[in-house]
Amino acid sequence: MISTRVIPVLLLKDGGLVKTIKFKNPTYIGDPINAIKIFNDKEVDELIFLDITASSQKKKPNLEVIKQIAEECFMPLCYGGGIHSLQDIEMY
Repeated sequence: MISTRVIPVLLLKDGGLVKTIKFKNPTYIGDPINAIKIFNDKEVDELIFLDITASSQKKKPNLEVIKQIAEECFMPLCYGGGIHSLQDIEMY
């Protein structure tokens, strides 16, 4: 039997959640930790976080924000943005 999976994709900018249209004009919509708590209650299958400015601004991923997100998340977590090398992958 095929089951529907729910995998939200959340956009980060400067550690906060944002809403965009085609990744332009980001509008702050809240704290990622509060969103995670909601998704924990809803029992989603996985969460994907994309830092929409890290790569274009040549910034490294914010390890502190990733740690806070990972500590609160009770489902598989995926992160993208600002990772440029295998050494970055190993560190994060």
